[in-house]
Amino acid sequence: MKSNSVDPNTPFSRPDGRAIDALRPVGFQVGIAPHALGSVLVNFGDTRVICAASIENRVPGWMRAQGVEGGWLTAEYSMLPYSTLDRKARDSSRGKVDGRTIEIQRLIGRSLRAVLDLKKLPGQSLWVDCDVLQADGGTRTASITGAYVAAQIAVQKKIAAGTLAENPFNDSVAAVSAGVFRDTAILDLNYPEDKDASVDANLVMTGKGQCVEVQSSGEEATFSREQLDALLALGADGIATLTQLQNEAIQAGLA
Repeated sequence: MKSNSVDPNTPFSRPDGRAIDALRPVGFQVGIAPHALGSVLVNFGDTRVICAASIENRVPGWMRAQGVEGGWLTAEYSMLPYSTLDRKARDSSRGKVDGRTIEIQRLIGRSLRAVLDLKKLPGQSLWVDCDVLQADGGTRTASITGAYVAAQIAVQKKIAAGTLAENPFNDSVAAVSAGVFRDTAILDLNYPEDKDASVDANLVMTGKGQCVEVQSSGEEATFSREQLDALLALGADGIATLTQLQNEAIQAGLA
């Protein structure tokens, strides 16, 4: 059982020397996939994910069968075999998609649909593909953050081309991790912190500060309401910074 008690004789320090409320270096390289309508290589420190957005002039069969108006957004997520220290087998070679992959791609889709008016995407499907090149903790949060950038670039290009009447996004969305590591609440965990954290949280929020999803659990430990509040506060501040960086990346992608 991991303890949440603090040893005053043990000074706190993060493995990479960051302050407890500091993000890892964040970067967005737009236009990384030329054949996608919108794309970006996003990095949270050593975690690197390619996010690409495409728009098709069709909707899923279930929407047509049920006469549902508007469009749809679907996200897919994968970790490339060389993204981790030990080679990760491709889902195609295993003959099935693992549960973690399904969970994350559903989270990405839910997060983007939370800020998307699907009726403003009539008869069209927005696909967002997130492929992890290098994993060092926070692949799902980096994927959500980059997916919004790629998708926003894609829809604005459609508007500029006259093939989409208006922007279906009503807000931005980003995500970041937080956790309790060595009895201290910290922001944006890398892998060494993530694997040893007593509490792990993933926070998804909009640019206006609304919560989309909060995933928080104790790793063989409990946590207090005060610790949860601290994690939420760290996450909100981190997402405010990410939102600003997203906006700058989108402008660069449309320049």
